[in-house]
Amino acid sequence: MTVLLMTPPMTQLNTPYPATAYLTGFLRSRGYDAVQRDPAIELFLEMMTAPALEIIRQHVEENFEHLEDDELPDAIFTFLAEFDRYHLTVESAIRFLQGKDPSLAMRINTRRFLPEGPAFDAIAQMEAVSGDVLQAAFGNLGVQDKAKYLATLFINDLSSVITQGVDPYFEVSRYGERLAAANPSFDDLYNTLTGEPSFSSEILEQLVEHYLEDTQPSVVALTVPFPGNMLGALRIAQTCKAINPDIPIVLGGGFVNTELRALKDPRVFEFVDFICLDDGERPLITLLEYFEGKREVDELVRTYFLAEDEHGQPYVHLNQNSELHDIPQSEVGAPIYDGLPLDEYLSLCEMLNPMHRIWSDGRWNKLTIAHGCYWRKCSFCDVSLDYIDRYDTAGADILVDRIEALIAETGQTGFHFVDEALPPKTLFAFAKRLIERNVVISWWGNIRFERTFSPARCQLLADSGCIAVSGGLEVASDRLLKLMKKGVSVERVAQVTKAFSDAGILVHAYLMYGFPTQTEQETVDSLEMVRQLMQQGCFQSAYWHRFVATAHSPIGMNPEQFGITLDDRPEVFFAENDVEFTDPTGTDHDMLGEGLRKALYNYMHGIGFEQPMSFWFNQPVCRTTMKKDMIAKAVTNFILSQEE
Repeated sequence: MTVLLMTPPMTQLNTPYPATAYLTGFLRSRGYDAVQRDPAIELFLEMMTAPALEIIRQHVEENFEHLEDDELPDAIFTFLAEFDRYHLTVESAIRFLQGKDPSLAMRINTRRFLPEGPAFDAIAQMEAVSGDVLQAAFGNLGVQDKAKYLATLFINDLSSVITQGVDPYFEVSRYGERLAAANPSFDDLYNTLTGEPSFSSEILEQLVEHYLEDTQPSVVALTVPFPGNMLGALRIAQTCKAINPDIPIVLGGGFVNTELRALKDPRVFEFVDFICLDDGERPLITLLEYFEGKREVDELVRTYFLAEDEHGQPYVHLNQNSELHDIPQSEVGAPIYDGLPLDEYLSLCEMLNPMHRIWSDGRWNKLTIAHGCYWRKCSFCDVSLDYIDRYDTAGADILVDRIEALIAETGQTGFHFVDEALPPKTLFAFAKRLIERNVVISWWGNIRFERTFSPARCQLLADSGCIAVSGGLEVASDRLLKLMKKGVSVERVAQVTKAFSDAGILVHAYLMYGFPTQTEQETVDSLEMVRQLMQQGCFQSAYWHRFVATAHSPIGMNPEQFGITLDDRPEVFFAENDVEFTDPTGTDHDMLGEGLRKALYNYMHGIGFEQPMSFWFNQPVCRTTMKKDMIAKAVTNFILSQEE
C-alpha cells in the first residue's frame, strides 16, 4: 500500500511545512510505503517563470481593458509598463533566492536590474525618516542580504499582480483563506470548487496529475494546517477523484483540528472520504489498517466519514474510539524529507529586522520537542483542544538522535522547534546533551517568558546553538496578564528577554490588543512598555495581533468571567473558530491598532523611540501613565541581583 502525502498551497516558501515529513517518517517506521510531495512550492515556482508571466499578462490585460492607465492598481500598472524587465528577470531572481546564483546580487543591488513596483515604496518611506536605510541595514559588505531583500520586494510585487489581476484567491502564504476561516457555511468553498477553475488551480491540477502518475498511490492524504490551505486541498482532492474516483482521500491538519469540530455538511465528502482530527499518527494508521481489512469501520479513531441514517439519508458521522490511544512522542520516529524538493525553496528577507526575517529566510528542519503545552492555562488559548491539552514529550537523547538523522538526510543543521511552548526542563536537558555529544546545530523556537530562564540558563541554550526565541508578552499590562493567566509580569518579561538578548539570542514578542475590558489607557501604556523594552534591547522584533475570541478557549466558553457577551451565532455546518463578542468598555480598537502597528514598524527598524505616544495615532489618545525608566530600572535591578 502506497500513501501519497501532500501539503496544499500555500505555506512558507523557504522551508517545507513539516506535517507530511512527520507522517512519512512514522508510516515508514511501521512498514508502509509513504511518499510525499509539496505542490505548494511547486505551484509558486510554476507561476514565477517567463512563460507563466506571458499568460498572466494576457489575463491582466483582459481583466483591466476597461480602465485607463491612471485607474490601474499600482502593482498592475508597473507590471504592464515594465513587463519586458519582469519577463527578463523573474527566473534569475528566483534562482538567486534559491541560493543557486549568488553572483547576481551585485546586479540586483544596482537598483537598475529588477523593476520596482509599490512594494519598494517601503524603502522610500523609511528613508524619509532616517536616511539611507539600506546602507544602515547592510553596510558595504552585506551584498547578499541586501539583494535578497530587494528580490523579495520584487516577488511581493509579482504576487500582488497575480492576486489583484488574475486570481483573487492567490497569496504567497495563503490560498483562498477567507473562503474557509471560521466560515459556518460550506457554500463559498463549494461554489468556488464547482465554478470555473482559476489560473493557479489549473496549474495545480497539472501538478497533481503528474504526482499520481509518478507515485501510483493507494491512498492520498492531505494536510490542511491553515484556513488558506483548505481550497487547495479540496482542489487536489477534486483532481484525484476525477482521475480515479475509487482512490480514498484523507484530510487532516491544524485547520481541521481547530475549526471543523462541528462539521455537518455532507457536501464536503463529495471531495474527500475521511477527515481525521487531532494528532494524525493514530487515526491515519488505523484508517490504513481498515483499508487493509484488519479493522472494522467502527474502530476508526477521531475520524469523520459519510454514513446513512435509518431512512437512507446521508449524514456526517464522527467515530471516536477512545480505546485506542495516541502514539507517544517517543515512538513517532524521526521526520523524513525524502520526496520534497529541498533545493527549490526560496530564502526571503521581508523586513530589515534580523529577528523577523528568520521565519522566511533559510531552510529549517522542523522538529517537535513536546506535544501540547506544559502550561495550558492561558485564557485566550484553545486549551480544550488536543494540540494544547495533551502534553507529551520525548527524552533528550531521542531528540538528539532524531536531529542527527535529519542532518544526515538533509545536510542542513538549522532547526526550528515548532512546539506551542518549549518545556524548560526538557529544553535544558536537551541543550546539555547537544553539547555533550558535540552535535553542532543552530536552533530556535517558541517559549514562555518565565523566571526559569536565568542568565546562566540562557547562556547554556546559546552555547547549544540557540539563535532566537519567540514568546507571548501579549499585553504589557499586569492587570490583563493576570486576567489572561499568563503567569508572568511585565517586569519579569523584561528581565527574561534581556537575559536572552545578553546571551546573543534574538527575541521576538507576540503582542495583543483588544483583549476583553482593555481600555485605551492600558493600550497606550502597553505601547510605552513595548517602546522601552525594545529601546533597552530586551527584544528585537514583535507583532501586534488583534485579539479574537475563539470557541474552544476559556474566554469563548465562559465569556461572562471576562466581562463580555458573545454575539448570536449562526448554526455551524462547516467551520467554527472566531466568535464575535460585545465588550461594554467600548474602546476604539480599530483606531488604536493602526497606531500600534505604525509605531512597532518603526521601532523594529530602530527609529522613532523619541516620539511621544500621541505621535503614532490619527486622533488624540490618553497620555501614558508609565514612568519613562520603568524597564531600565527593572533590568538594572535584575542584573544587580544576579551579581550578588
